Amino acid sequence: MNVANFTFGKLHFIWFLKRMISQVFILSSKGDHLIYKDFRGEAGNDAVNIFYEKVTALSGDQPPVVMNHKNLHFVHIRQGGLYWVATTTVESSPFTIIEFLNRLTALIKDYCGCLSEKSVRMNFALIYELLDEVVDYGYIQTTSTDILKNFIQTEAVSSKPFSLFDLSNVGLFGAETQQSKVAPSAAATRPIMSSRGEQGGKSEIFVDVIERMSVVIGSNGVLMKSDIEGEIRVKCYMPSCSEMRIGLNEEFSIGKSQLRGYGAAVRVDECSFHQAVKLDEFDTYRILKICPSQGEQTVMQYQLCDDMPTAPPFRLFPTIERDNGGRLLMYLKLRCDLPPKSAAINVSVTIPVPKGSLSLSQELSSPDQSAELRPQSKAIHWEIARFPGGAQLSALFKLEVPGLSSASMMEVGPVSLSFELPKYTCTGLQIRFLRLSPIQPSPSQRWVRYVTHSDSYTIRI
Repeated sequence: MNVANFTFGKLHFIWFLKRMISQVFILSSKGDHLIYKDFRGEAGNDAVNIFYEKVTALSGDQPPVVMNHKNLHFVHIRQGGLYWVATTTVESSPFTIIEFLNRLTALIKDYCGCLSEKSVRMNFALIYELLDEVVDYGYIQTTSTDILKNFIQTEAVSSKPFSLFDLSNVGLFGAETQQSKVAPSAAATRPIMSSRGEQGGKSEIFVDVIERMSVVIGSNGVLMKSDIEGEIRVKCYMPSCSEMRIGLNEEFSIGKSQLRGYGAAVRVDECSFHQAVKLDEFDTYRILKICPSQGEQTVMQYQLCDDMPTAPPFRLFPTIERDNGGRLLMYLKLRCDLPPKSAAINVSVTIPVPKGSLSLSQELSSPDQSAELRPQSKAIHWEIARFPGGAQLSALFKLEVPGLSSASMMEVGPVSLSFELPKYTCTGLQIRFLRLSPIQPSPSQRWVRYVTHSDSYTIRI
């Protein structure tokens, strides 16, 4: 590894010394070993099996990010349906390792085009080469795409071309999922350009406005908590572009003190920018200027707390009672409060039920829904592929629960939802224009996409 290209100050060097990584490995959801790299030889080869046993033995769908076994610490994240794990034997900051894993997934996504078990298997040689450059004897060196493309020689292997006849395993922005019904974008399935250059490719640039919302709605239907975290990502395949100008809403304001008093205000509480973003036109014209690098980078992040400018996208009206036969009846009406031209996709409703539940019978209001009782999680999973704005769907669930009592009925809920809202932002943030300079000699394609994900959406009943 050519470490001469990485210069660190004394403070940076000490900072990295305290954060030693012993191993990095990637596992499939079934525990298959896809990538395994041992940097220091401090932990045995059985660390992979120990981690998978611990993560699958826990109850619930969200195991802790940090777990311990003797003197070995496991830090992991879930991306693309895979476990991305780093181990360490020292008392390192878990937030630093989590940030490293997030940057590693973004880096591999840049090179491989998407994050999935298939893409990792097809590009294992490239990923090992990346790990050799990113981490040296457990010390993090760099996660910069611009720096690494000068050293990486292995070509990325693309997945098979997208086909409209095979929509069973593709998801929004190219992520492979089990029940997605949305075709991926062209950028998501295209690896980063080789460092040796590729002539003849299209000049394209993608700007993604991505928001994640966390909502808690009380049993009386009152919004108790709402947080929105958003970011603007740029993915560039335009090597000749020297500067890009991104125009945001003219009414965009940061904090209540900056409200301008005209137009429909788009407000956030906090906002941060990539160090490469020039802000000389931001205060007056709400324009971001940046020299985009090859691959993907986050140019802006923002947050809005406890002040959702629009109504929550979903409302639930539950009725729970016990019938004459001793069965638990749950009648649920779910309403989508999005605008009529919008729609939610991949909607999944999880309803915890009493632990003694044995079987489920159901009546759904439309044939494109499905529901099942999963004994392991003791919850009903109600799946809706597409939910148009302004629509209302209903479901009647009948549960066989031996010895059903008032106490066991209290075990129902709270209900949690997961979904995606394409072409929609909760804050109202929009891209007014996207201008490149100098003017490109060949035709260029510019794409702006919006999507909102549910980070946590809980409804108490």
